[in-house]
Amino acid sequence: MNVGFVSLGCSKNLLDTEMTIGLFKNNNFKIVNDPSNADIIVINTCGFIEPAKEEAINTILEMAEYKKDKCKFLIVMGCLVERYKQELIKAIPEVDLFIKYSEYENIWEQIESILGKANTKSNTKLDFMDRVVTTGENFAYLRIGEGCSNNCTYCAIPYIRGKYISRKIEDILEEAKMLANSGIKELIVIAQDTTKYGIDLYGEPKLADLLDELCKIDGIKWIRFLYAYPETINDELLEVIKRNEKICKYFDIPIQHISDKVLKRMNRQSDGKSIRNLIKKIRNEIPEAIIRTTVMVGFPGETKEDFDELYQFVKDAKFDRLGAFSYSKEDGTPAARIKIQVHPMTKKSRYNKIMELQQQISKEVSNKYIGKELEVLLEERSFDGKYYIARSYMDVPDIDGVIFVNCEDENLEGEFINVKITKVQDYDLIAEKI
Repeated sequence: MNVGFVSLGCSKNLLDTEMTIGLFKNNNFKIVNDPSNADIIVINTCGFIEPAKEEAINTILEMAEYKKDKCKFLIVMGCLVERYKQELIKAIPEVDLFIKYSEYENIWEQIESILGKANTKSNTKLDFMDRVVTTGENFAYLRIGEGCSNNCTYCAIPYIRGKYISRKIEDILEEAKMLANSGIKELIVIAQDTTKYGIDLYGEPKLADLLDELCKIDGIKWIRFLYAYPETINDELLEVIKRNEKICKYFDIPIQHISDKVLKRMNRQSDGKSIRNLIKKIRNEIPEAIIRTTVMVGFPGETKEDFDELYQFVKDAKFDRLGAFSYSKEDGTPAARIKIQVHPMTKKSRYNKIMELQQQISKEVSNKYIGKELEVLLEERSFDGKYYIARSYMDVPDIDGVIFVNCEDENLEGEFINVKITKVQDYDLIAEKI
């Protein structure tokens, strides 16, 4: 039977999808990209915020249309199912099987319950070593922990994925070596909070040690880590980043806000002063560092003064990359019970103001690179064939911009070359091969 997959949400969710693809493949199913050719369609859902829930529901209904033709079984798994399984069963009877995140331990037994036991079982568990990488030949995500114990008052992740659980260093390194042997050149280390890695398992943060070990793996050219919470970025981690050429000087630090009052209501572990000091320290010690952050507007009780402080901070800090989102009221979270909710139109206005400001900052930041040389990874040809689409250490796939390299050489996909930046185009850069 042919199986098609749709993966929604974050990169951490994508890892579950890749392991599920591997599970089907090891049990003699054929994986297809076109849902119209699939006998089975599997959708891995996100349930983090309201827009993600809406996207998941719409995708399920869209895929359900294929049951009128070739598709025999529709399976829905993931975070949305973890939160709303019973409601979904009643609302969307076209789905043959809903699998909660907490039911992944016996995922294959559930799948067999609707498919029968006709296939030879080589494995029945989700396994990182059996995953099928879906992000191409150049990079892969490396998940080092699951769940979250930060308990931010707006976030539903602890209710969906549970407390933070670190993977053993040995298991992570085994997977990383497997990825390197398969030709992967860049590892993107992820968890809900990468800087908390190891505290539950070893009694202290171990991200610095893990990065040191990953740097020893042959074949890996770039290593970067995402979702680094500010309060756990320490001197040891900065030293490891400074001395290892393989580690991209890229910091993804979700600060969410700068107002102490708002940060306290969010139950964040950092305050405005410590965030400001950290940004200053990183830039002093690693001048070439790229700093990306995310901020939230419209959190319950956010006053005009709170927002003005955030706006001024963003203006002063001049982040290389910044994403903003409006607060979303999530079922069961402490923030949802706060009585002083910000009006939707106010949230939208504040969001627009921040993004307009960051657009100006991004142009200013990008213009600094005109005339500079960078090492880039050529990933693919542009549609018109005139350029290679590339990334530098400054660019995370599918999040940041790209670099269009004017280069006529053939068959350079997957190669690292040096380029000179010649022009800025919105959030992207134009370059020439040196």
